[in-house]
Amino acid sequence: MRLDGVLMELLHLKYFCKVARLQHMTHAAEELHIAQPALSKSIKMLETELGVSLFDRTGRYITLNEYGRTFLKHVEQALQSLEDATREVHDLATGTVGYIKLAFPVGSHIVPNLITAFREKYPDIHFQLLQHYEENVKPEFDLCISSLPQNYEHMQSIPLVTEEIFLAVPKGHALADRSSIALSEAAHEHFIGLRHGHSLRETTDDYCHLAGFKPKHIFESDDPATVRGLIRAGQGVAFIPAVSWEGSTGPDISLVPIHSPICQRTIGISWRGDHYLSRAALVFREFTIEFFGNTSDL
Repeated sequence: MRLDGVLMELLHLKYFCKVARLQHMTHAAEELHIAQPALSKSIKMLETELGVSLFDRTGRYITLNEYGRTFLKHVEQALQSLEDATREVHDLATGTVGYIKLAFPVGSHIVPNLITAFREKYPDIHFQLLQHYEENVKPEFDLCISSLPQNYEHMQSIPLVTEEIFLAVPKGHALADRSSIALSEAAHEHFIGLRHGHSLRETTDDYCHLAGFKPKHIFESDDPATVRGLIRAGQGVAFIPAVSWEGSTGPDISLVPIHSPICQRTIGISWRGDHYLSRAALVFREFTIEFFGNTSDL
C-alpha cells in the first residue's frame, strides 16, 4: 500500500474518533477545521471499507452503535500506540526536550511559579496547558495536577500536598475574628462558589452535607478570581484552599479555620499508566514532587 494511502487511512481514523467522541458531525467538523461534507464522506468511506455502519442516524443526530463502540476501542488503542512510539523515538533521538501536555484544574495560583522554576532548569521543554476539561471525557494529557482521587481507568497518582480549606468572609463579617468555627454556623450564609464540575465545589458541598445543610449559592463562577472579588465586595462567603489559593485573597478577606468537620483536600500529580510517559514528562513529574515538598516554593 502506498504511503499516501496509509496517511489517508490514519486521517480517516482520527476523524472517526473525533465524531465518535462528540457524536455530532457539525461540531466535529468545526473542531477538525474541515468542511462537514468532507468529514461525512470520510466517515462513509470508512464504513464502506468495514462493511458496516458505525453510527445510528436519526435525522440530524448520530449515535455510536455497537459496531462503532467496538471499533472505537481498538482505534483509540492503535492511535495511542502510534503516538507513544513517535514520542519514544523522539526521546531517543533528542534527550530531555520536547513538550508536555499538562492539565491543572486546580493550582492556578501555584502552577505558573512551578513552570517558571522548571523552565529555568529545562528551557528546551515546552508546555501545552489545559486548565479546564470535561471530566466525563477520556483525558488527553501527559500529567495532571488535581484533587485526588482521579477516577479514570489506568490512572496513577502521587499525592503532593494536603491543604486546609478555610471559610473566607469579608472584613467586618460577624465570623471574621473567630479563631475557628463549626461549619454548621455558616448554614444561613450566602455562598459564592465555583460551578458544579469543579472538584473544589464537589468537595465543599460534601462537607456542607456532613455539617447538616445545603449551601445557598447566590453566585457561581468558573473563575476563582471572580469568587475572590465578590467576597471582597461583601457579596457573600466562600471556601478558600490554604495552599492552592494562598496569597491571592488580600487584606479585605478573613480566612476562618473550620474545626468541624475537618475540611481539607489532597492535591496530587496523575498520569495514565497505560500510556508512554516521555522523558520530559518524567523529569517534570520528579521536579513537581520536589517543588511541592519544599514549602518555601509554594
